[in-house]
Amino acid sequence: MIIIGDKLVPFENFSNIKEIEDIKNTKANSILLFVYKDSLLKYCYENQLSFAVVVHDIKEAIYSNSLNAKYIISKKKLAKKLQKIADNYMYDSKILAIIDSNEELENISKNEIDGVIYRDLLSNK
Repeated sequence: MIIIGDKLVPFENFSNIKEIEDIKNTKANSILLFVYKDSLLKYCYENQLSFAVVVHDIKEAIYSNSLNAKYIISKKKLAKKLQKIADNYMYDSKILAIIDSNEELENISKNEIDGVIYRDLLSNK
């Protein structure tokens, strides 16, 4: 299980962005993190950047995977649906459910979701 944002488990650097211009102000080798937006998704794909996308529906997740998102992030209920689709179509992207505390880890693992990300990392979202 992937755990991103926990104080106990080391994790990659993420840079929250809202526009393409924000990318030049990010740390080298960080994963770009943004709410689904066609222009950002396409730019990251075309420039082979590592990125994570917060999605709100299945269609956004399908596009995100097709354009090589490292992580597809969503609320828990949607993550459960996305994980079934990801497993069926063998997505390269990993599905992450948004959580508030480590008390939610057991339930997420029982639903066989790839991993979690703490809401604190999505503060700009």
